[in-house]
Amino acid sequence: MYTLDIMSWLTEDRLLYMLEQYRSLGPLPGIGLAFMKSFVPPLPTIGIVGLNAAVYGLWLGFLYSWIGLVAGCLTTFVIIRKVASHRYLKKWAMRPKVAKSMVWVRQSGFSYVFLLSLFPVGPFVVINMAAGLAGMRLRSYLLALCAGKAIMVFAVSYIGNDVDRFIRHPWEVIYVLLFIGLSLWGVKAIEAQFAKAARRSGKGNV
Repeated sequence: MYTLDIMSWLTEDRLLYMLEQYRSLGPLPGIGLAFMKSFVPPLPTIGIVGLNAAVYGLWLGFLYSWIGLVAGCLTTFVIIRKVASHRYLKKWAMRPKVAKSMVWVRQSGFSYVFLLSLFPVGPFVVINMAAGLAGMRLRSYLLALCAGKAIMVFAVSYIGNDVDRFIRHPWEVIYVLLFIGLSLWGVKAIEAQFAKAARRSGKGNV
């Protein structure tokens, strides 16, 4: 109930207003907003990254979004690793989607985190928590996360940095919609490939 109320209040216009109002604080608002994405999953990644690029410019917007997203994901990962033995988390890890993610992380942790980090949409919270629960090495996780997020954030920042272009040429919005659509398809395709690999591995162990 409260989550729905918060999300109905946090519209793109309000987020832009907040960033503009607190711009005097330097990079903190931009980084903080991106950081919150890991703890408030409904927040739109594309909206946050695009707004940072619009307010701070392409390169600073890219940097602040990348730092915030990486810091938020890393914080989630480290916290989950520390409390992985807690009864509640063990129960949560038994959920089908989380259990599948943990299998994929154990088999191809770097590839799984890197590939899914390339997309602006996807089950980021599940990915981070599954990596922590599966005991993925911090170095491998961080390298995969940083590289994947850098590519994704730059692509979205490039679009968000010149919103006026889409106002002048509305038909170019098609590219944005295609980008989102391909991202969704890519996430599903990658998850399907990992699922096939997991099934083959399971048959080989029988």
